[in-house]
Order: sequence, then structure tokens, then C-alpha cells
Amino acid sequence: MVKQWFLNKLLESLKDNSVPDDFKEFVKAQDMENANISKMIDANPRILFDVFDEHKLYIQITCYDGPKFWCSINSVENGNKYDTRLEAEIEAIEGAFQMLNDKL
Repeated sequence: MVKQWFLNKLLESLKDNSVPDDFKEFVKAQDMENANISKMIDANPRILFDVFDEHKLYIQITCYDGPKFWCSINSVENGNKYDTRLEAEIEAIEGAFQMLNDKL
């Protein structure tokens, strides 16, 4: 599902009239390797938030008290507190993937 989302976004970007038709056809014929998608996600896990948003899984990271971070998906807090935003984001992403898989 994530792979298809990235492919759709790539194809949407080709709708620009300034992009030559032969290049558009070349890109459409390509396939995104899972390893390439994995590298993009590793470099910036926040890009997955757009994927989840499109499936109505809304992630919120909140900072409070000290600072500590917590995450919620669709306003439901998981109850865990984290020392860094990244830890909270990773927890939320894992939870959202589980919810996305449950939807399928």
C-alpha cells in the first residue's frame, strides 16, 4: 500500500505540461524497488504521515512536562511517554501501520 502511494504521487508529479511526454512514459514504465522506498522512509519517516492521513489515520505528537512526548492516533493516546519526538513518532508509525493492516 505504501509503495502504491509513492508511485501515485510520482505519477501525479508528471502531470506538469513542462515534462516531456517521452520522459513521462519512461517513468511510468519503471517500478519502485522496495529498497528505494525503505531508504526514503529511513531518511524521513515523517513522509509516512501523508500516507496515513489519506487513510484517515491521523497521528499527533504532543510535548509536555519536561519535555516528554506522547503520541496519539485519531485522538487515542497509547499511554507511553518518550524522551524524544523521534521515539514517539516511531511508536505512532508502528501503531498506524498495524491499524492500516487491520483495515485491509
